[in-house]
Amino acid sequence: YLRDFEVETVGLKETSRNCSAAKCGAKLRDTVLDWEDALPSREMTLAEEHCTKADIVLCLGTSLQITPACNLPLKCLQGGGKIIIVNLQKTPKDKKASLVIHGFVDKVVSGVMNLLNLQIPPFVRIDYLHIVISKALSSDDRHTNWTLRVASSHGPKARLPFIKSVEVSFPDDEKYKAAVLDEQPFQLKRRTERTRAFEIGLKINFMEGCGCSSTNINIPFDSKVSTDSSNHDSGSIIQRLKDKAIEDSCCGQNAVIEKKDASVPRSEVTVYAIVTNIVNYVKASKTLELEPFINGTVKRRKRSSNITRSSQKRSHISS
Repeated sequence: YLRDFEVETVGLKETSRNCSAAKCGAKLRDTVLDWEDALPSREMTLAEEHCTKADIVLCLGTSLQITPACNLPLKCLQGGGKIIIVNLQKTPKDKKASLVIHGFVDKVVSGVMNLLNLQIPPFVRIDYLHIVISKALSSDDRHTNWTLRVASSHGPKARLPFIKSVEVSFPDDEKYKAAVLDEQPFQLKRRTERTRAFEIGLKINFMEGCGCSSTNINIPFDSKVSTDSSNHDSGSIIQRLKDKAIEDSCCGQNAVIEKKDASVPRSEVTVYAIVTNIVNYVKASKTLELEPFINGTVKRRKRSSNITRSSQKRSHISS
């Protein structure tokens, strides 16, 4: 399970959640290693093999101070390979490296991609939420008591870290009062006439760090509880959302990927996928090829050079 919130435990301990598979239900454990936990042996063995065979090992954005992982790059030296380190600060392995760049990894990698004439594809983030509507008839059978809840897809107690507030409105009926939900859990309780059908408008306001400020979702409402459940082709829907976000160069697109019925309490659950961020990597022109090194320096072993000379050496190495 990949979560959109920080898991509260470390060290492979049990979390407060269970496997959602009907035939399982076992308690889940985190996959975060604590300081005293050993690295997984299978992955470490493969890493050692690849480093030993490699002509070049790239060390990107690491202090190279935590054993045993920090010693992996040295294995390539045994076979005549080279080490290249990109990190803002100095590392204990700098003297072993053929090239050291004190700069931002993103800028260095972007510069390499430019020289290779390759385009970095846009990054599109998709988050998920549940819209849960529970309904019950009033004692006089003339009204419907209902509750609307904007919930996490990761469990009833999980928070929605990407949502700041939810504005609820009723576009078709002005006599129903609008509301702003600014505390989690996002929940609204109302009593409306049983025979009336109307639309609920939701404006989902995102937290800082998302690529846009909000998105809008409109929900048709009637007094009856639907028993229809449907699974959409979530893969193709999500791909269409991503394609649309890339085409528009903005986020906020949303779509229904699943509808289901919950019996206790009697509820309708609609699962939405929402584009909450998009990052486009614009290919730099030749005049901007020095940009990756503006905030750093390039050093060869036992020799340093200024930005202009470093750029020439970098071009020679990459070509």
